[in-house]
Amino acid sequence: MVNSIKNLNNDLGLLLIRMAAGGLMLFHGIAKIRHGHDFVREMLAEKGLPELLWLGIPLGEFVAPILLIFGLFTRLSGLLMALVMLFVLIFAHGAATFTIGETGGLDGELALVFMLSGMALFFTGGGKYALLKPKNEWLR
Repeated sequence: MVNSIKNLNNDLGLLLIRMAAGGLMLFHGIAKIRHGHDFVREMLAEKGLPELLWLGIPLGEFVAPILLIFGLFTRLSGLLMALVMLFVLIFAHGAATFTIGETGGLDGELALVFMLSGMALFFTGGGKYALLKPKNEWLR
């Protein structure tokens, strides 16, 4: 009985992490789709990086969050979101990531939270509440 309640709580907790991280990140992806990626391409060019890397943004900020919300390929989606956020921290925020802003938070804290949420889901999986439950644990 105690183990079933513990498992239920763990699965509900993972569902909430998926919904929060995926749901909130999805707004960033929608904004990029609606308003374009030109600023991302310009930033990549300024840093001497291939402009083709901009494709990671819609994948990590739009596709991965949708998959997370529905519990599909949660580990891979979490890893993709974490990698995109690591990229954002390094190339968009840079040294300012750990600068304390006017409101008392870190300038890069939102990207840090998304990155750590994605990493947590990569290591734990998404729990039992999902549309599909592949037999391979790493595809859940």
